[in-house]
Amino acid sequence: MMNKTLIRKAYGEALADYGAVNPSVVVIAADVSSSVLTSFFAERFPDRFFNVGITEQAMVDVAVGFALGGMIPFANTFAALFLRTVEQIRTSVAYAKTNVKIVGGYSGLSDFKDGPTHHAESDIAVMRSLPNMTVLEAADAIEAKKMVPVVAEFEGPVYLRISRAETPVLFDESHKVEIGKGVIVRDGSDVTLIASGVMVSRCLEASRILHNEGISARVTNMHTIKPLDVYMVEKAAVETGAIVTAEEHSTIGGLGSAVAEVLGEKYPTVLERIGIADTFTETSLAYEELLDHYGMGVKDIVEATRRVMKRKKQGE
Repeated sequence: MMNKTLIRKAYGEALADYGAVNPSVVVIAADVSSSVLTSFFAERFPDRFFNVGITEQAMVDVAVGFALGGMIPFANTFAALFLRTVEQIRTSVAYAKTNVKIVGGYSGLSDFKDGPTHHAESDIAVMRSLPNMTVLEAADAIEAKKMVPVVAEFEGPVYLRISRAETPVLFDESHKVEIGKGVIVRDGSDVTLIASGVMVSRCLEASRILHNEGISARVTNMHTIKPLDVYMVEKAAVETGAIVTAEEHSTIGGLGSAVAEVLGEKYPTVLERIGIADTFTETSLAYEELLDHYGMGVKDIVEATRRVMKRKKQGE
C-alpha cells in the first residue's frame, strides 16, 4: 500500500519555499487561500500576497499587471472557477503571451462534496485550446512540489492543475519534471496506459492486475498535456500497438483527445479512452467512489485494456 499525501499541501509549501529563493514571485488568490493552501506563502511573505476576494476575472488582470511589471505572478482559485475568466485569460494572458501562472486547485472531481458547479471536467479542454498556453497536471505531491520552480522559471503562460485530494506518493526526491516530456513509470510491451494526474496511480494498480493476467502494460505519466510528448506517444504506438488513456476530465478535449490527435495524424493505433463521459457530475461524500461511479475506476482501466488488446489481436 502506497503512502498518501495531499497534493495541494505539497504545492502550497513548495510555493512558499520557492518564494524565499525568488523574490520576483507574487501570489494572488480569489478568497480561497485556506483551501488551495497559498496560505503558507501568505504567512511568510505577506507583502507579496494579495487576496482580491471572489473576483476571479479581476484576479487574472491583477496577475497580468504584475507580470508586465516584471514579477512572476501565481494566480490561484478552484479549477472550475477559472472558467469564469476565459475572456481575460484568452486575451490578456494567452494572446499577449503574458508570463502569468494560472493554478487551478480542487481539479477534476476532487471537490467532491460541492457538486457540479465546483467540479472541473472541462478546464483542460478550454486551456489546451488557447494558443501559447502550456498545460500541466501533477500526479502526486512530489511532482507538484517539483513543478513549482519549473513553472516559475518557464517563460510564458502556464495552466497548472492541482488536485484537492490525498493521493498515493509515486515518486521520490530524485524525480525530475521537464515540460513536454512524459515519464514512463512502469515499462511494458503489450499495451501502454497513458495517464495524467491522480489517474497515474490508478493505472499502476491496473497494470499489476493485468500483469497477473499475462498482459504487460506500460504506464506513462503524461504530466504535460500541452505541449504533448508526441515522441513518447508515437513510441508507445510502435512498440506496444495499443493505447489506453486515463484522465480525471471529460473524454472530450483533454488528454485522450490530444493522444487521439497524434495517433490519427502520425500512427493510427487502437485506442480506448477513460475519463468522464459527456456529462456533468454529481455530489458524493467519498471522492474515490465518485471517480469509480463516473468510469475512472481501476476496474474500468482493466476492462478498457482488455478491449483494446482484443481489438489489437483482431487487427493482426
